[in-house]
Amino acid sequence: MERALIIGASGGIGAALSDALVTRGAGVTALTRRDDGLDVTEEASVEAALGRLDGPFDLVFVATGGLEIDGRRPEKSLKHLDAAALQRQFALNTIGPALVLKHAVRLLPRDRRCMFAALSARVGSIGDNGFGGWYGYRAAKAALNQMIHTGAIELARTHKQSICVALHPGTVQTPLTRRYVGNHPSVTPQDAAQNLLSVMDGLAPQDTGLFFDWQGKRVPW
Repeated sequence: MERALIIGASGGIGAALSDALVTRGAGVTALTRRDDGLDVTEEASVEAALGRLDGPFDLVFVATGGLEIDGRRPEKSLKHLDAAALQRQFALNTIGPALVLKHAVRLLPRDRRCMFAALSARVGSIGDNGFGGWYGYRAAKAALNQMIHTGAIELARTHKQSICVALHPGTVQTPLTRRYVGNHPSVTPQDAAQNLLSVMDGLAPQDTGLFFDWQGKRVPW
């Protein structure tokens, strides 16, 4: 992998992934809201930030996302649904990565293997949902998965060797998950980054449009 673009590189997974790629010898371009003013929920910001870049990038990785937004914790019941909170969930977890994909297409090479990957979450799987709750986050990640799947179909028409996937990193020890780790097995951001790189290394164009966990296993839609 020669060049990588990491969106959300100041977060736990994004920063660890950037470091791991640099260690591999890849050229990494890292964009963040903190350092670059990139707001993935605003198309003008995404267009400006990506418009300043020259491709091609072998990997574009979107590591942005949020479980608690503006201090609102995941809903446990229908009675906790709030329209504004739902809109913020979709803006950050669905619309943001979709806008990055829209403006990243021109940065991907057409003549070789390339990858667009976005962090999703197993709780966004409809087929795997046996517990309920977490309405906004679940729905936003499910919508992200559809964006990735649909975008992969279109991208494959012009980028024959492209791989466009959603990835579940497992439970990672970051501020996003601190309240919710409990007794669940969890890994450091550094371990998560290595796991994700191993999965991406093993993917081929026939895997485009799919949803994989940190072990490389397909997650049901």
